[in-house]
Amino acid sequence: MLNKKVKDIMTSEVITTTSDVDVVNAFEKLMEYKISSLPVLEDGKLIGIITATDVGHNLILDKYELGTSVKEIMIDSVVTVSPDDTIETAIKMMKESSSSGILNQLPVVDGDKLVGIISDGDIIQLLF
Repeated sequence: MLNKKVKDIMTSEVITTTSDVDVVNAFEKLMEYKISSLPVLEDGKLIGIITATDVGHNLILDKYELGTSVKEIMIDSVVTVSPDDTIETAIKMMKESSSSGILNQLPVVDGDKLVGIISDGDIIQLLF
């Protein structure tokens, strides 16, 4: 099972945002679609990512000023995988690429184009 390709289990219809969107609106989108991250695109290219955990935590602590944009708070060094990578490779990337635990999701890029996203939930469903 771990030799399956990322493209076989990834979500290909990815909900995204742009960098000029207000953080509150981006958080509302995360909650509306019940997703844990939003890749940030500019001219169709992946330039960052925001997570519900980071944004929600900071909103509760009132760390953002009115009008704070996604660009100001996004993670711009995004860890990604290729659609042809194996599930095992994706798991290793999730485990080894975070200093604070495990990444819950990885954008899937083909060249510079976002083609999907794979989550820990996708992998768990494959295994069980």
